[in-house]
Amino acid sequence: MLRVIDTETCGLQGGVVEVASVDIENGKIVNPMSDLVRPDRPIGHQAMAIHKITEAMVADKPWIEEIIPRYHGSQYYVAHNASFDQRMLPELSGEWICTVKLARRLWPGIKYSNMALYKSLKLEVATPADLHHHRALFDCYITAALLIRIMDESGWTPEEMVTITGRPALVSTMMFGKYRGKKIAEIAEDDPGYLRWMLNNIKELPPDLRLTLKHYLEGQ
Repeated sequence: MLRVIDTETCGLQGGVVEVASVDIENGKIVNPMSDLVRPDRPIGHQAMAIHKITEAMVADKPWIEEIIPRYHGSQYYVAHNASFDQRMLPELSGEWICTVKLARRLWPGIKYSNMALYKSLKLEVATPADLHHHRALFDCYITAALLIRIMDESGWTPEEMVTITGRPALVSTMMFGKYRGKKIAEIAEDDPGYLRWMLNNIKELPPDLRLTLKHYLEGQ
């Protein structure tokens, strides 16, 4: 059994406001679960504009410590950009699989957001009618359909997918900062000093981004 999980948060630094999961068993999506969560900090305006979860919606909800035991019990947890959800849910002790890394390995040179892959791969999945993109359970269904397609085309076992997830891989687009959304290759041409500053001053750079910055700065 593979458990696909997703979180919505107060912002990039954390504060879970929603957690959801679906399981994949015998190639089928089953056992949907979803909970709104009272966060440990205010919901950021940018985050609220994306997921549309308001302070009023979570004011009387349980804390994450009360909810997370419902999501225990899987050997494998799957997420799109798994390093983020793993950081948000450190209580989950299974192996983690990242569908972003798997998609980059299997289909190089395309766009890798959940919805971009959903559209480009023409994934067929029945999403919850009362939810929308950037709500946790809706996104779980998209990620689960993506994982099923990845497994069908690659033949990778869960253990192989864990191994791929654990390896740093080149990324194409800056994830944050003043150049967020811009191609890293272009930043390396236009402002390599900024990339050097990031390498030297941001201690907690994601391993994939650190590898990518070093790759583009070699020889400069």
